[in-house]
Amino acid sequence: MTHNSGPHGYGGGWAGAPQWGGMAPAAPQPGVIPLRPLALGDILGGAFQTLRRHWKAVVGVVLAVQAFVLPVMALVVGIAVAAVHQHFDPVFDPPYGEDPSSEHVVPLLIAAATVFVLLLVIGMLGMAVICALCPAVLREAVTGRPTRFRPMWRASLRRAPAVAGAVFLGALAAAAPMLVVLAVWVPLVAATDSRDGATLLLVLLPVLLLIAFPLSVWLNVRFGFASAAVVLEDAGPLTALRRSAALVRGDGWRILGITLVGALLAGVVAWVIQLPFNLIGTLALIPAMITQSHDTGGLSGGLIAGIVAASLLAAVGAAISQVFQIGFGQLVSGLLYVDQRIRREGLAEAILADLAAAAAPAPAGPAPAAPPAPPQ
Repeated sequence: MTHNSGPHGYGGGWAGAPQWGGMAPAAPQPGVIPLRPLALGDILGGAFQTLRRHWKAVVGVVLAVQAFVLPVMALVVGIAVAAVHQHFDPVFDPPYGEDPSSEHVVPLLIAAATVFVLLLVIGMLGMAVICALCPAVLREAVTGRPTRFRPMWRASLRRAPAVAGAVFLGALAAAAPMLVVLAVWVPLVAATDSRDGATLLLVLLPVLLLIAFPLSVWLNVRFGFASAAVVLEDAGPLTALRRSAALVRGDGWRILGITLVGALLAGVVAWVIQLPFNLIGTLALIPAMITQSHDTGGLSGGLIAGIVAASLLAAVGAAISQVFQIGFGQLVSGLLYVDQRIRREGLAEAILADLAAAAAPAPAGPAPAAPPAPPQ
């Protein structure tokens, strides 16, 4: 999308003025949304339409990310377990009356901390690719252009590092009020000698966190458009955070409300998607469980097969519902970004101008030179 920094007002001549007593002319709609300030229904409907029309690109990239991230996470956990497995029994099953020694506890703590950091980084990078994907798909969906897997995959990978940086900085800023509370509270607890003082501080902690929570929510909303700004404006992480704050300023409550409605709707639909898989898996287990109840031996082959089938169905349902829930939430955020730019920066006119320029025929080349006159 072309970044149009001029503060154009909505209308700009492209919608026309309604006649007295008549209906306002419909706004142009080359893609999934009309090019005018968007209402709640436009944003939710646009997110659904984007998923319906461009599901192949979205599902393909999300599944590709999961196919890479999940095995890497499993590999990291497996390597860590293999490296410290000899310390498990001395720590979790020590001899009676003895406490685990530090030579066994310390390696487990180091391994757990290392695995936590690595899994956090891997998960953040995978999520960054998905966060970069949705605005890239939305750019084509708003203008009515088709999408394919490979271009979307390349675009997502190209902007994923910047998106990861913006998401990390935004999350750090949003968590800052909570971290400040903990940074003050922990030293106070450590310096308190009396039991009554420690109890008072323990009761005070939830109150302080509750006071800091609204500020964290406000900061999260303020920087919520950073991913879209990184992808759609080729901005760096810090520039994207500033752009997000500028677009949200003065309209935070509306953006928060629509975001919450979108998240609630995504959660309900994701639950409905997953429910049939869980029900089918549970129903498939019933015959095997009835047969097992009459068998005094160990687990029967039928029950093991039923458990495996039910687990596979639940995993498939969870994967599909997760794709929808993550994708829908990101698309709602991206459409809110588009809406703010339409309202404040005349993005609708810029999109229409780009589409008109793309549709215009190429200018004719210069006329061929006349052949030289024959010699007399």
